[in-house]
Amino acid sequence: MSSKPFMLALMAVAAHATTVHAQVSNKTSPATLPEVIVTGNPLGSDLFEMASPASVVQGEELFRLRRSTLGDTLDGLPGVAATGFGPNASRPVIRGLDGDRIRLLQNGIGMLDASSLSFDHAVSIDPLVIERAEVVRGPAALFYGGSAVGGVVNVIDNRIPQAAIQGVNGRVEGRFGGAEREKAGAVVFEAGNGSLALHADVYSRDTDDLKIKGFARSARLRASDPQPVEAQGTLPNSAAKSDGGSFGVSQTWANGYIGISRSDFNSTYGTVAEPTVSIDMQSSRWDVAGEVRELGTAIRALKFKAGKTDYEHTELDAGVPATVFRNKGHDMHLEATHGNLGPLKGAFGLQLTNFDFSALGAEAFVPSTSTDAKAGFFYEELPLGPLKLTFGGRHERTEVSSEGGGTVPFGGAGPRFDPAQTRTFSGNSGALGAVWSLSPGMALAVNGAYTERAPTYYELYANGPHAATGVYEIGNSAFGKEKSKALDLTLRMKSGKHSGSVGVFQNRFDNYITLVNSGNTRGADGELNPPDAGDGTSLNTGEEILPEFAYRAVPARFRGIEGEGRFRVMERGGVVDLLVNASYVRAEDQSTGLPLPRIAPLRYGIGVDYRQDRLGARVDATVVDGQDRVAAGELPTDGYTMLNASVSYRLPASGVRLEAFLRGVNLLNEEARNHVSFLKDIAPLGRRSAQLGIRGQF
Repeated sequence: MSSKPFMLALMAVAAHATTVHAQVSNKTSPATLPEVIVTGNPLGSDLFEMASPASVVQGEELFRLRRSTLGDTLDGLPGVAATGFGPNASRPVIRGLDGDRIRLLQNGIGMLDASSLSFDHAVSIDPLVIERAEVVRGPAALFYGGSAVGGVVNVIDNRIPQAAIQGVNGRVEGRFGGAEREKAGAVVFEAGNGSLALHADVYSRDTDDLKIKGFARSARLRASDPQPVEAQGTLPNSAAKSDGGSFGVSQTWANGYIGISRSDFNSTYGTVAEPTVSIDMQSSRWDVAGEVRELGTAIRALKFKAGKTDYEHTELDAGVPATVFRNKGHDMHLEATHGNLGPLKGAFGLQLTNFDFSALGAEAFVPSTSTDAKAGFFYEELPLGPLKLTFGGRHERTEVSSEGGGTVPFGGAGPRFDPAQTRTFSGNSGALGAVWSLSPGMALAVNGAYTERAPTYYELYANGPHAATGVYEIGNSAFGKEKSKALDLTLRMKSGKHSGSVGVFQNRFDNYITLVNSGNTRGADGELNPPDAGDGTSLNTGEEILPEFAYRAVPARFRGIEGEGRFRVMERGGVVDLLVNASYVRAEDQSTGLPLPRIAPLRYGIGVDYRQDRLGARVDATVVDGQDRVAAGELPTDGYTMLNASVSYRLPASGVRLEAFLRGVNLLNEEARNHVSFLKDIAPLGRRSAQLGIRGQF
């Protein structure tokens, strides 16, 4: 049965529901939904008043959504999917865009890990310790650079307290079970005397190989490539162990704060795509931040944030180090809010980013590189009665340098990479938006943006076998800037305990840089179109033959529709809210009319949330359509229905808010495959499972 009519009906319902996951008290329910301020906006706008569409997840909703990776935690928000490279490595995908086009921030500063380079590289933060996640969908290049052309995810963990803390507070959380048989726990502790504020957290996570329904490889892949032995019931090499923690201190006063923190993240996990390969990752980070408010009439406030990251991971083959990836650098953001110029209010600032990346070993498919970016930006808001205009611009200068050289493994001759070179790019971005209050509680938001993005070091200089994806990647050092034009239109409604939104978007790229199958093959040593010995290895060298995938710049278009909502349907003997959501994106290479790879199919869902005194219960059903609009060489995926349910109970305790939950996932025991994942045909999602958790707040 076609799901398109149902989606349209669901979107109509969404206009009467909420985009904000507002929390409802266990004893009383508010007369209206509270404001939700997006901290990533320099003027601190409420979600309802922003020109750009955004989502915020925090509190009990974040407690319910937490998964082992950031991508899986946010998967299912409007327009948000996840790369899903097995259960251990997953980045958010926004409106079909992933990798370097999605900017990942920790407390407003870039994470500077290696997760955008390869899908098997994990994001260097654990969702157990974050307090809030903000997702801006669509171009956010004004504040964060051309790499935010697809959107921004900012996770906030309060590691540098920004407000006074009086006394002691914190939380303890533990989780057990699930398809990966997770054992995880975290402790977050904060204390202060009203002036000096301290924060500390520590966490640990241990998972086994993921339990799956049926075979690891899909029926389509098994039919085209039969193997004598098939993994079944368990996803091999998907176990993981991780731990970490942080300590931060800040001095706070009525009009500001200044502080510093140190954090560490360690993880060892299987890569799934390679049965004998695991990754041993360490990331350490120093952050400083400060803000001074009410400075005067010309400059009202100054904010400063800076982070220095030292990241390294080693890929181990059967326990033996094979390739070492390192990324060391810093990101600094300085922002000033100016005094009102008549009705005009706004902010301007500077951003400096520098990092050095190196990959050493047999699978080093990119050379050692250095990236340096300097940018200035401004943002303004102009209220005109029921209309609020927003506009801004950014100029960014980026240098991407390659050391070149490198050696070809397996006895090959000559250097692997081109001679040392530096490319310099000057990018300009701008945005113009408007929010029109049609009536109390009803607004129409429109936002247009032009973005120029400098190509990344791997898009420019890659040349080698990428084991995680099973291809030989070729970059192009002659690439120019990637240019795009985007338009968003969103209708929002907020009335009492109900609110909602529905929106459409389009993003056109003049020269979208994408990785495509060139039709050639390469030996692991770089030999072009080697003769096959009959077993997938080169007749000349005996090395594995891989398909050649080259980065190409093509005209592309992304367009779609998304909506989300919550509305109150009952307040007798408890409260019952109905929730709806839907997302759809369509993307194609306009030079050929063919679909782009790994685009999420239509997804829509409905849920019921019940709360009474200490008891809470929730049921969610999400329908994911099959995806048959696939790129060359990509297999289709079947649709599925994901049914999840949870029940929670607040235990009686003195001085502590103690809550336990039991969650059932994939209750229909579907064989579900994430079309966005490179591993969709060898790594399904987990089978039916249950998870028990407990959280204490003091």
